[in-house]
Amino acid sequence: MRVERELTPKGVTQPKPGVFVFDLGQNMVGSVRLRVTGAAGTTVRLRHAEVLNPDGTLYTANLRSAAATDTYTCKGRGEEVYEPRFTFHGFRYVEVTGFPGTPSARAVTGRVMHTDAPFTLDFETDVPMLNQLHRNITWGQRGNFLSVPTDTPARDERLGWTGDINVFAPTAAYTMESARFLSKWLVDLRDSRTAAGSFTDVAPMVGTVGNGTAGWGDAGVTVPWALYRAYGDRRVLEDAWPSVRTWLDWLEQHSDRLLRPAEGYGDWLNVDDETPKDVIATAYFAHSADLAARMAEALGEDPAPYSGLFGRIRTAFQDAYVFADGRVKGDTQTAYVLALSMDLLPKAVRKAAADRLVALIEARDWHLSTGFLGTPRLLPVLTDTGHTDVAHRLLAQRSFPSWGHQIDKGATTMWERWDSVRPDGTFQDPAMNSFNHYAYGSVGEWMYANIAGIAAGRPGYREIVVRPRPGGGVTSARARFDSVHGPVATRWRQRDGHFTLTCEVPPNTTAEVWIPAASARAVTRAAGRFLRQEEGSAVYRVGSGTHHFAV
Repeated sequence: MRVERELTPKGVTQPKPGVFVFDLGQNMVGSVRLRVTGAAGTTVRLRHAEVLNPDGTLYTANLRSAAATDTYTCKGRGEEVYEPRFTFHGFRYVEVTGFPGTPSARAVTGRVMHTDAPFTLDFETDVPMLNQLHRNITWGQRGNFLSVPTDTPARDERLGWTGDINVFAPTAAYTMESARFLSKWLVDLRDSRTAAGSFTDVAPMVGTVGNGTAGWGDAGVTVPWALYRAYGDRRVLEDAWPSVRTWLDWLEQHSDRLLRPAEGYGDWLNVDDETPKDVIATAYFAHSADLAARMAEALGEDPAPYSGLFGRIRTAFQDAYVFADGRVKGDTQTAYVLALSMDLLPKAVRKAAADRLVALIEARDWHLSTGFLGTPRLLPVLTDTGHTDVAHRLLAQRSFPSWGHQIDKGATTMWERWDSVRPDGTFQDPAMNSFNHYAYGSVGEWMYANIAGIAAGRPGYREIVVRPRPGGGVTSARARFDSVHGPVATRWRQRDGHFTLTCEVPPNTTAEVWIPAASARAVTRAAGRFLRQEEGSAVYRVGSGTHHFAV
């Protein structure tokens, strides 16, 4: 961990006599540097909060029992500087009391801390809300990648919840070099397993928190796979492989004819659209088996036992939960998202299921209802089933529930709830209402693959897919991603029926470039081999270097 940068206050207010509130302009994690000149024995108190009450005082009810308070007693020898060394806080606002006189903005400096790893993605569009969303994702990762991948840095918890990193790991590998940090945490996760081989809900394991929970314990499978996809290092799979097998054994032993029990957290913090927990748990059981088959193949092991297990679970899922018309038990957005994204439906009903998903979104006036487990897969499923226009529409939405709602309510990091601040401006239940919680930032993976147009064609980006998909009011974007082979960059623009793309491909790699065009004849280029026409795009193969395309 290190202090990565410092923030100076954007303003200072005095909501009550002797109470000064410094606004650092950004929800951050770390501590403050206090500069003070006072008589010996003068005690200055610093309190920290993520948001303010309407009267300008700190709102701390959501911190629960966390005091989030530092105190300093002056020596009385001119200007003194205090930097807490054995704590950190999650905050945007600092309340200072006991200060001798009236403090200037210089009295407080925010010291931003996070794990010592570089950020690896620059991303910008011509839609300011999306740019802010990208900033919120990266600041949420900054604040929660601190020793372990935490769920929230502010309240009295700060635990390595497995469900959060299960959904966020693919995005994390875009925005920060996450291989070392998450590989170390995976050791913590494996060390925390039960004697029977079940992964725990948090790692390192603390207290009496549970284990074997769908979407949480599966992080022992999904996170290694996400790291392998991003970095191409088989060692992460080798290290995980024994625990993956024992996890599948445990899941099978605790199932009824391959159907998992209706237990766990479900689609956590969904918007009044509860998906049956047995549907979720069985879907994740199948998904872990599917990933195990892929891991086995990458490791030179026999994938047949795991692909066979996946097939049997898939059949059990269909028999128990899928109706002849493609409806899925629960009939929720997340039910269809999991069934479609995890390949659990017969091919004959996939279109009907995707159409039902879109109908459910439309029935909510083009809003999502998904929680922690459904949200990261929602936009990818829409794109995979030919509904990228709906994906863009959800991403651009500004009213609750949406990413835009959070931003319009002043968010500078991702929130735990879609309505941590409700539409009427009041706060959600303080018992569980973090303003720095990266799970819903998992949408970044879709943004970077489909707006920036950068995705891995093979593990480690030895082969790259460049496929920007204009839509949702986005008419230009640029991005640079530092892959293990070097930087991958894109810059595109769509205006008045014309599309231009410039992409940079690093040495010793190739890229498949998709250009939205009716035919190859409409594309002007200097290099690249035409491969095929597919889904309204001309597809080309290019090598390393800088390439320009125009339509």
